Amino acid sequence: NELYAAWRTIREKKGAGKELTGWVDLPVTIDPLIIDQIESVSERLATQSQIIVVVGIGGSYLGSKAVTEALCPPLNHLVPNRHLPHIIYAGHHLSQDYHATLLEILDHYDYSVVVISKSGTTTEPAIAFRLLKAHLEKKYGQNAIASRIIAITDASKGALRSLTDQEGYDSFIVPDDIGGRYSVLTPVGLLPIALSGIDIRALLEGAAYMRQHCFNDPQKEENAAATYAWVRQALYHSGKPVEIMVNYEPQLASFGEWWKQLFGESEGKASKGIFPTTVNNTTDLHSMGQYIQEGLKVMFETVLSVNEPKKNLTIPRDKENLDNLNYLSDKTMHEVNQKAEQGTCEAHLEGKVPNIRIEIPQLTPWYIGQLIYFFEFSCAISSYMLHVNPFDQPGVEAYKDKMFRLLGKPTK
Repeated sequence: NELYAAWRTIREKKGAGKELTGWVDLPVTIDPLIIDQIESVSERLATQSQIIVVVGIGGSYLGSKAVTEALCPPLNHLVPNRHLPHIIYAGHHLSQDYHATLLEILDHYDYSVVVISKSGTTTEPAIAFRLLKAHLEKKYGQNAIASRIIAITDASKGALRSLTDQEGYDSFIVPDDIGGRYSVLTPVGLLPIALSGIDIRALLEGAAYMRQHCFNDPQKEENAAATYAWVRQALYHSGKPVEIMVNYEPQLASFGEWWKQLFGESEGKASKGIFPTTVNNTTDLHSMGQYIQEGLKVMFETVLSVNEPKKNLTIPRDKENLDNLNYLSDKTMHEVNQKAEQGTCEAHLEGKVPNIRIEIPQLTPWYIGQLIYFFEFSCAISSYMLHVNPFDQPGVEAYKDKMFRLLGKPTK
Protein backbone atom coordinates (compact mmCIF):
# COMPACT_ATOMS: atom_id res chain seq x y z
CA ASN A 1 0.00 0.00 0.00
CA GLU A 2 0.96 3.67 -0.21
CA LEU A 3 2.07 3.93 3.44
CA TYR A 4 4.33 0.90 3.15
CA ALA A 5 5.81 2.18 -0.11
CA ALA A 6 6.61 5.56 1.48
CA TRP A 7 8.10 3.93 4.58
CA ARG A 8 10.24 1.65 2.44
CA THR A 9 11.38 4.58 0.30
CA ILE A 10 12.79 6.44 3.29
CA ARG A 11 14.03 3.26 4.97
CA GLU A 12 16.05 2.38 1.86
CA LYS A 13 16.91 6.00 0.95
CA LYS A 14 15.82 5.57 -2.66
CA GLY A 15 13.29 8.35 -3.19
CA ALA A 16 13.39 11.93 -4.42
CA GLY A 17 15.99 13.85 -2.45
CA LYS A 18 17.81 10.65 -1.42
CA GLU A 19 21.08 12.61 -1.37
CA LEU A 20 19.74 14.43 1.73
CA THR A 21 18.84 11.42 3.88
CA GLY A 22 21.94 11.40 6.08
CA TRP A 23 19.73 12.21 9.07
CA VAL A 24 18.12 8.74 8.90
CA ASP A 25 21.16 7.00 10.41
CA LEU A 26 22.74 10.02 12.10
CA PRO A 27 21.88 9.08 15.71
CA VAL A 28 23.92 5.88 15.40
CA THR A 29 26.61 7.02 12.95
CA ILE A 30 27.66 10.42 14.28
CA ASP A 31 31.39 10.40 15.02
CA PRO A 32 32.01 10.26 18.82
CA LEU A 33 34.95 12.62 18.30
CA ILE A 34 32.52 15.29 17.10
CA ILE A 35 30.57 14.95 20.34
CA ASP A 36 33.80 15.28 22.33
CA GLN A 37 34.78 18.39 20.35
CA ILE A 38 31.36 19.98 20.79
CA GLU A 39 31.52 19.45 24.56
CA SER A 40 35.09 20.79 24.70
CA VAL A 41 34.29 23.94 22.71
CA SER A 42 31.12 24.42 24.74
CA GLU A 43 33.09 24.35 28.00
CA ARG A 44 35.65 26.82 26.64
CA LEU A 45 33.03 29.29 25.43
CA ALA A 46 31.13 29.06 28.71
CA THR A 47 34.21 30.08 30.70
CA GLN A 48 34.77 33.25 28.66
CA SER A 49 31.21 34.30 27.84
CA GLN A 50 28.22 35.57 29.75
CA ILE A 51 26.22 35.54 26.52
CA ILE A 52 26.42 33.35 23.41
CA VAL A 53 24.86 34.85 20.29
CA VAL A 54 23.70 32.13 17.89
CA VAL A 55 23.42 33.51 14.36
CA GLY A 56 21.24 31.57 11.94
CA ILE A 57 17.83 31.32 10.32
CA GLY A 58 15.39 28.48 9.62
CA GLY A 59 16.87 25.10 10.43
CA SER A 60 20.06 26.80 11.61
CA TYR A 61 18.37 27.99 14.78
CA LEU A 62 14.84 26.59 15.16
CA GLY A 63 15.96 23.12 16.28
CA SER A 64 18.36 24.28 18.97
CA LYS A 65 15.87 26.87 20.22
CA ALA A 66 13.16 24.22 20.39
CA VAL A 67 15.31 21.83 22.43
CA THR A 68 16.87 24.38 24.78
CA GLU A 69 13.51 25.96 25.64
CA ALA A 70 11.90 22.55 26.14
CA LEU A 71 14.62 21.34 28.50
CA CYS A 72 15.88 24.42 30.34
CA PRO A 73 13.89 25.78 33.30
CA PRO A 74 11.09 28.20 32.46
CA LEU A 75 12.07 31.84 32.98
CA ASN A 76 15.64 30.62 32.63
CA HIS A 77 17.07 34.13 32.26
CA LEU A 78 15.83 35.00 35.76
CA VAL A 79 17.07 31.88 37.57
CA PRO A 80 19.47 33.04 40.35
CA ASN A 81 23.00 31.66 40.70
CA ARG A 82 22.98 30.38 37.14
CA HIS A 83 26.50 29.73 35.87
CA LEU A 84 25.80 28.96 32.22
CA PRO A 85 25.91 31.62 29.50
CA HIS A 86 22.65 33.01 28.19
CA ILE A 87 21.80 32.02 24.61
CA ILE A 88 20.52 34.86 22.40
CA TYR A 89 19.53 34.44 18.76
CA ALA A 90 20.27 36.84 15.92
CA GLY A 91 20.07 36.83 12.14
CA HIS A 92 16.67 35.13 12.04
CA HIS A 93 14.92 38.31 10.86
CA LEU A 94 15.80 41.77 9.55
CA SER A 95 14.61 43.97 12.42
CA GLN A 96 16.88 46.98 12.84
CA ASP A 97 15.63 47.78 16.35
CA TYR A 98 16.27 44.21 17.53
CA HIS A 99 19.84 44.04 16.28
CA ALA A 100 20.72 47.59 17.34
CA THR A 101 19.45 46.87 20.86
CA LEU A 102 21.38 43.59 20.92
CA LEU A 103 24.63 45.39 20.10
CA GLU A 104 23.95 47.95 22.84
CA ILE A 105 23.41 45.15 25.36
CA LEU A 106 26.58 43.35 24.24
CA ASP A 107 28.60 46.47 25.13
CA HIS A 108 28.13 45.45 28.77
CA TYR A 109 28.82 41.69 28.65
CA ASP A 110 31.55 39.30 27.59
CA TYR A 111 30.18 37.31 24.69
CA SER A 112 30.98 34.90 21.89
CA VAL A 113 29.28 34.16 18.57
CA VAL A 114 28.24 30.88 16.97
CA VAL A 115 27.49 31.58 13.31
CA ILE A 116 25.63 28.88 11.40
CA SER A 117 25.33 29.03 7.63
CA LYS A 118 26.25 26.51 4.96
CA SER A 119 26.96 29.21 2.38
CA GLY A 120 27.68 32.26 4.49
CA THR A 121 25.64 34.41 2.12
CA THR A 122 22.05 33.93 3.35
CA THR A 123 20.91 37.52 3.78
CA GLU A 124 19.58 37.61 7.36
CA PRO A 125 22.42 35.77 9.16
CA ALA A 126 25.09 37.26 6.89
CA ILE A 127 24.03 40.81 7.83
CA ALA A 128 23.83 39.93 11.54
CA PHE A 129 27.26 38.30 11.48
CA ARG A 130 28.78 41.30 9.69
CA LEU A 131 27.38 43.55 12.46
CA LEU A 132 28.55 41.26 15.27
CA LYS A 133 32.01 40.74 13.79
CA ALA A 134 32.52 44.51 13.58
CA HIS A 135 31.28 44.86 17.18
CA LEU A 136 33.64 42.13 18.40
CA GLU A 137 36.58 43.80 16.66
CA LYS A 138 35.75 47.13 18.29
CA LYS A 139 35.23 45.58 21.72
CA TYR A 140 38.12 43.10 21.88
CA GLY A 141 40.46 44.09 19.04
CA GLN A 142 40.82 42.44 15.66
CA ASN A 143 43.51 40.02 16.80
CA ALA A 144 41.49 38.73 19.78
CA ILE A 145 38.19 37.76 18.21
CA ALA A 146 39.10 34.41 16.62
CA SER A 147 38.68 32.66 19.97
CA ARG A 148 35.18 34.16 20.30
CA ILE A 149 33.76 33.01 16.96
CA ILE A 150 32.70 29.46 16.13
CA ALA A 151 31.55 28.75 12.58
CA ILE A 152 29.29 25.88 11.59
CA THR A 153 29.42 25.74 7.82
CA ASP A 154 30.31 23.75 4.70
CA ALA A 155 33.36 21.51 4.77
CA SER A 156 35.12 23.03 1.78
CA LYS A 157 33.20 25.82 0.00
CA GLY A 158 31.26 29.02 0.55
CA ALA A 159 31.97 32.47 1.91
CA LEU A 160 31.86 31.48 5.58
CA ARG A 161 34.23 28.55 5.00
CA SER A 162 36.70 30.86 3.26
CA LEU A 163 36.54 33.39 6.12
CA THR A 164 36.84 30.64 8.73
CA ASP A 165 39.99 29.23 7.14
CA GLN A 166 41.44 32.71 6.65
CA GLU A 167 40.83 33.88 10.23
CA GLY A 168 41.41 30.57 12.01
CA TYR A 169 38.01 30.20 13.67
CA ASP A 170 37.15 26.91 15.33
CA SER A 171 34.54 25.26 13.15
CA PHE A 172 32.16 22.37 12.71
CA ILE A 173 30.77 20.99 9.48
CA VAL A 174 27.21 21.10 8.19
CA PRO A 175 26.93 17.64 6.56
CA ASP A 176 26.33 17.67 2.82
CA ASP A 177 23.71 14.91 3.11
CA ILE A 178 21.47 16.63 5.70
CA GLY A 179 19.24 19.62 4.94
CA GLY A 180 18.70 22.49 7.36
CA ARG A 181 15.36 21.48 8.81
CA TYR A 182 16.65 17.96 9.55
CA SER A 183 19.93 19.20 11.08
CA VAL A 184 19.12 19.60 14.78
CA LEU A 185 21.11 16.45 15.71
CA THR A 186 24.20 17.67 13.82
CA PRO A 187 26.61 20.31 15.21
CA VAL A 188 24.11 22.90 13.90
CA GLY A 189 21.84 22.09 16.84
CA LEU A 190 24.12 20.20 19.19
CA LEU A 191 26.58 23.02 19.94
CA PRO A 192 23.97 25.59 21.05
CA ILE A 193 22.16 22.83 22.95
CA ALA A 194 25.38 21.82 24.75
CA LEU A 195 26.05 25.48 25.56
CA SER A 196 22.71 25.48 27.40
CA GLY A 197 23.96 22.71 29.69
CA ILE A 198 21.85 19.96 28.13
CA ASP A 199 23.12 16.37 27.82
CA ILE A 200 23.53 15.98 24.05
CA ARG A 201 24.54 12.32 24.41
CA ALA A 202 21.18 11.51 26.01
CA LEU A 203 19.45 13.46 23.24
CA LEU A 204 21.17 11.31 20.59
CA GLU A 205 20.47 8.11 22.54
CA GLY A 206 16.77 8.96 22.57
CA ALA A 207 16.83 9.59 18.83
CA ALA A 208 18.63 6.28 18.26
CA TYR A 209 15.97 4.47 20.28
CA MET A 210 13.18 6.02 18.19
CA ARG A 211 15.06 5.24 14.97
CA GLN A 212 14.94 1.56 15.84
CA HIS A 213 11.18 1.82 16.39
CA CYS A 214 10.65 3.73 13.13
CA PHE A 215 12.41 0.96 11.23
CA ASN A 216 9.65 -1.49 12.22
CA ASP A 217 7.77 -2.74 9.16
CA PRO A 218 4.37 -0.98 9.48
CA GLN A 219 2.64 -3.95 7.84
CA LYS A 220 3.81 -6.28 10.59
CA GLU A 221 4.72 -4.32 13.71
CA GLU A 222 3.80 -1.22 15.65
CA ASN A 223 5.33 1.89 14.09
CA ALA A 224 4.01 5.10 15.65
CA ALA A 225 5.73 7.36 13.11
CA ALA A 226 4.12 5.53 10.20
CA THR A 227 0.75 5.58 11.96
CA TYR A 228 0.96 9.34 12.52
CA ALA A 229 1.84 9.90 8.86
CA TRP A 230 -1.06 7.70 7.73
CA VAL A 231 -3.61 9.39 10.01
CA ARG A 232 -2.48 12.85 8.86
CA GLN A 233 -2.91 11.89 5.22
CA ALA A 234 -6.28 10.25 5.87
CA LEU A 235 -7.52 13.44 7.54
CA TYR A 236 -6.07 15.60 4.76
CA HIS A 237 -7.87 13.63 2.07
CA SER A 238 -11.12 13.79 4.07
CA GLY A 239 -11.14 17.59 3.92
CA LYS A 240 -8.88 18.58 6.81
CA PRO A 241 -5.96 20.49 5.22
CA VAL A 242 -4.90 22.33 8.42
CA GLU A 243 -3.02 20.73 11.33
CA ILE A 244 -2.63 22.55 14.65
CA MET A 245 0.22 21.54 16.94
CA VAL A 246 -1.11 22.04 20.48
CA ASN A 247 0.91 22.19 23.68
CA TYR A 248 -0.07 22.75 27.29
CA GLU A 249 3.46 23.60 28.45
CA PRO A 250 4.89 26.98 27.36
CA GLN A 251 8.33 25.38 27.15
CA LEU A 252 7.12 23.58 24.01
CA ALA A 253 6.13 26.72 22.08
CA SER A 254 9.41 26.82 20.15
CA PHE A 255 9.19 23.09 19.50
CA GLY A 256 6.01 23.90 17.61
CA GLU A 257 7.93 26.46 15.54
CA TRP A 258 10.53 23.81 14.61
CA TRP A 259 7.73 21.38 13.71
CA LYS A 260 6.08 24.05 11.52
CA GLN A 261 9.19 24.47 9.42
CA LEU A 262 9.82 20.73 9.22
CA PHE A 263 6.38 19.90 7.84
CA GLY A 264 5.65 23.17 6.03
CA GLU A 265 8.83 23.20 3.95
CA SER A 266 8.75 19.45 3.38
CA GLU A 267 5.12 19.03 2.28
CA GLY A 268 4.03 22.39 0.86
CA LYS A 269 4.72 21.83 -2.84
CA ALA A 270 2.88 21.36 -6.14
CA SER A 271 -0.23 23.02 -4.64
CA LYS A 272 -0.43 20.21 -2.06
CA GLY A 273 0.28 19.70 1.62
CA ILE A 274 -1.19 20.10 5.09
CA PHE A 275 -0.84 23.64 6.46
CA PRO A 276 0.93 23.43 9.86
CA THR A 277 0.19 25.96 12.60
CA THR A 278 0.37 26.07 16.38
CA VAL A 279 -1.50 27.11 19.50
CA ASN A 280 -0.18 27.34 23.05
CA ASN A 281 -2.83 26.31 25.54
CA THR A 282 -4.46 27.08 27.80
CA THR A 283 -3.41 30.62 26.81
CA ASP A 284 -4.75 30.41 23.26
CA LEU A 285 -8.07 28.94 24.36
CA HIS A 286 -8.86 32.53 25.32
CA SER A 287 -8.06 33.78 21.82
CA MET A 288 -8.22 31.00 19.22
CA GLY A 289 -10.47 28.62 21.14
CA GLN A 290 -13.67 30.06 19.71
CA TYR A 291 -12.54 29.63 16.11
CA ILE A 292 -11.26 26.10 16.64
CA GLN A 293 -14.52 25.11 18.34
CA GLU A 294 -17.00 26.69 15.93
CA GLY A 295 -15.13 28.03 12.89
CA LEU A 296 -14.49 26.37 9.52
CA LYS A 297 -14.19 22.61 9.89
CA VAL A 298 -10.91 22.38 8.01
CA MET A 299 -8.54 21.46 10.84
CA PHE A 300 -7.34 18.72 13.11
CA GLU A 301 -5.12 18.92 16.18
CA THR A 302 -1.98 17.10 17.29
CA VAL A 303 -1.63 17.48 21.05
CA LEU A 304 1.75 17.18 22.78
CA SER A 305 0.80 15.91 26.23
CA VAL A 306 3.41 15.91 29.01
CA ASN A 307 2.64 13.30 31.66
CA GLU A 308 4.92 14.34 34.53
CA PRO A 309 6.17 17.82 35.42
CA LYS A 310 9.62 18.24 36.95
CA LYS A 311 8.36 20.23 39.94
CA ASN A 312 5.41 20.06 42.30
CA LEU A 313 3.04 22.91 43.12
CA THR A 314 -0.17 22.45 45.10
CA ILE A 315 -3.07 24.91 45.11
CA PRO A 316 -3.66 26.17 48.69
CA ARG A 317 -6.98 26.50 50.51
CA ASP A 318 -8.13 30.09 51.08
CA LYS A 319 -10.21 30.96 54.13
CA GLU A 320 -12.35 33.59 52.36
CA ASN A 321 -12.75 31.62 49.11
CA LEU A 322 -13.87 34.74 47.27
CA ASP A 323 -12.69 33.24 43.98
CA ASN A 324 -14.69 30.03 44.65
CA LEU A 325 -11.62 27.90 43.95
CA ASN A 326 -11.51 25.90 47.18
CA TYR A 327 -12.81 22.91 45.25
CA LEU A 328 -9.33 22.80 43.71
CA SER A 329 -7.55 22.90 47.06
CA ASP A 330 -4.83 20.28 47.48
CA LYS A 331 -4.80 19.55 43.75
CA THR A 332 -1.62 20.27 41.84
CA MET A 333 -1.56 22.80 39.00
CA HIS A 334 -0.57 19.94 36.71
CA GLU A 335 -3.78 18.06 37.59
CA VAL A 336 -5.81 21.12 36.62
CA ASN A 337 -3.78 21.53 33.42
CA GLN A 338 -4.39 17.90 32.48
CA LYS A 339 -8.15 18.26 33.01
CA ALA A 340 -8.11 21.41 30.87
CA GLU A 341 -6.38 19.41 28.14
CA GLN A 342 -8.81 16.51 28.43
CA GLY A 343 -11.86 18.78 28.47
CA THR A 344 -10.62 20.75 25.47
CA CYS A 345 -10.01 17.60 23.46
CA GLU A 346 -13.51 16.35 24.25
CA ALA A 347 -15.08 19.71 23.33
CA HIS A 348 -13.16 19.95 20.06
CA LEU A 349 -14.07 16.41 19.09
CA GLU A 350 -17.72 17.32 19.61
CA GLY A 351 -17.03 20.38 17.43
CA LYS A 352 -15.79 18.07 14.64
CA VAL A 353 -12.09 18.84 15.17
CA PRO A 354 -10.28 15.47 15.30
CA ASN A 355 -7.43 15.03 17.79
CA ILE A 356 -4.17 13.11 17.68
CA ARG A 357 -2.51 12.82 21.11
CA ILE A 358 1.23 12.25 21.56
CA GLU A 359 2.27 11.44 25.13
CA ILE A 360 5.65 12.60 26.41
CA PRO A 361 6.45 10.94 29.76
CA GLN A 362 8.61 13.90 30.86
CA LEU A 363 10.62 16.70 29.28
CA THR A 364 14.07 15.11 29.34
CA PRO A 365 16.82 14.95 26.69
CA TRP A 366 16.11 11.28 26.02
CA TYR A 367 12.41 11.83 25.33
CA ILE A 368 12.97 15.02 23.31
CA GLY A 369 15.52 13.12 21.21
CA GLN A 370 12.82 10.53 20.53
CA LEU A 371 10.30 13.21 19.62
CA ILE A 372 12.67 14.90 17.16
CA TYR A 373 13.38 11.69 15.28
CA PHE A 374 9.73 10.65 15.40
CA PHE A 375 8.63 13.83 13.61
CA GLU A 376 11.51 13.74 11.10
CA PHE A 377 10.68 10.18 10.06
CA SER A 378 6.92 10.84 10.01
CA CYS A 379 7.43 13.94 7.89
CA ALA A 380 9.46 12.05 5.30
CA ILE A 381 6.83 9.31 5.07
CA SER A 382 3.96 11.79 4.86
CA SER A 383 5.71 13.79 2.12
CA TYR A 384 6.33 10.70 0.02
CA MET A 385 2.67 9.76 0.42
CA LEU A 386 1.91 13.16 -1.16
CA HIS A 387 4.40 12.36 -3.95
CA VAL A 388 6.60 15.37 -3.18
CA ASN A 389 10.30 15.60 -2.36
CA PRO A 390 10.58 16.01 1.46
CA PHE A 391 14.03 17.55 1.29
CA ASP A 392 13.94 20.49 -1.14
CA GLN A 393 12.32 23.93 -0.92
CA PRO A 394 12.27 25.50 -4.39
CA GLY A 395 9.51 27.96 -3.52
CA VAL A 396 11.71 29.76 -0.98
CA GLU A 397 13.70 31.35 -3.79
CA ALA A 398 10.68 33.32 -5.08
CA TYR A 399 10.70 35.99 -2.36
CA LYS A 400 14.51 36.24 -2.48
CA ASP A 401 14.50 37.05 -6.20
CA LYS A 402 11.97 39.87 -5.65
CA MET A 403 13.81 41.21 -2.58
CA PHE A 404 17.21 41.24 -4.32
CA ARG A 405 15.73 43.08 -7.30
CA LEU A 406 14.19 45.72 -5.03
CA LEU A 407 17.49 46.15 -3.17
CA GLY A 408 19.46 46.51 -6.37
CA LYS A 409 21.69 43.45 -5.90
CA PRO A 410 24.16 43.23 -8.81
CA THR A 411 23.47 40.39 -11.21
CA LYS A 412 26.28 38.11 -12.24
